Amino acid sequence: MQLFHLRHVSWLDSQLIYHAQPRVGVEGLNILAPSTPYVCIGYHQDLEQEVDVAYCQGNHIPVFRREVGGGAVYLDGNQIFFQIVLHKDHPLASGDKAALYQRMLQPVADAYSDLGVPARYRPVNDVITTEGRKISGTGAATIGDYVIVVGNLIADFDYATMARVLCVPDEKYRDKVFKSIQENLTTIKRELGRIPAWDELVAPLIRRFEGVLGPLEPAEMPPAVYDQVQVLKPQYLSEAWLYRKGRRQVGRDVKIATGVNVLQHIHKAPGGLIRATVEVREGKMTYASLSGDFFCYPMDAVGDLEAALVGVSLEQVGDVLADFYARHEIETPGVAVDDWLKVLSA
Repeated sequence: MQLFHLRHVSWLDSQLIYHAQPRVGVEGLNILAPSTPYVCIGYHQDLEQEVDVAYCQGNHIPVFRREVGGGAVYLDGNQIFFQIVLHKDHPLASGDKAALYQRMLQPVADAYSDLGVPARYRPVNDVITTEGRKISGTGAATIGDYVIVVGNLIADFDYATMARVLCVPDEKYRDKVFKSIQENLTTIKRELGRIPAWDELVAPLIRRFEGVLGPLEPAEMPPAVYDQVQVLKPQYLSEAWLYRKGRRQVGRDVKIATGVNVLQHIHKAPGGLIRATVEVREGKMTYASLSGDFFCYPMDAVGDLEAALVGVSLEQVGDVLADFYARHEIETPGVAVDDWLKVLSA
């Protein structure tokens, strides 16, 4: 397999490169970091509910929506990304996403241990220290015929800015978020008291990945990938893409009257936060919007599920969900039908 050791790249390229590779058929392991900070949100998230857009705009912090699930995160050059791009027929891409995570994240935990930060893989997609603190942000997606696994080594982390870019109801809540992030997310600097040099950080990561991926051959990223990055830029920088959930206006033109309700429920499932906004008329759903920091495979199945719920009575929701999962072979690691029922019940 090819190793694309790109070091620091532009913030936009740090995301678009692995979005471009599947579209031009380039497998490989990327090692890189963004040269400037930005906020990155998950595929299924509602931008305006997750991120303080005005603050980011006022402070010139770009925001990007990725084709990978999970939550909003503040990213900068103190986080070294690994990005694995595999064709779906590659033996290492076989099995369900839980098996894929374990296969690809154990080397990351081992690399941390090699650096002097004892760590372990924890299902579904966490790498944590022995004290239980998260120390890598990870995710997976399917883009075309390719499986993508992404994550990072966190050398250091700007807790204050992370708490500031999030959309919260008030400053007291923001303080709680800040303290919670500090308590539950750690870094190499916090654990070792220093930030090792780039090559010292990357060497054990590459070595451990070779134990799973096989020999890694250093290579230059093909020009076709960069050409595809340029093709993708207009789409991924557009407001239509960035606000694809947030621009849905629930009930804006609907008069709320007897028998008509617009409801929003939030539930923290093992696999992430899920949110449902539904309009119910005379006991039947006439609108459903699902968002959150969960992972779903196939990626666009959430939109199909939203459509499948329209016209369904509240009493039938459980049956419709179970049937939808079975017919479409849906995987939502850590989010079960019972979790959806918690946010789709009146």
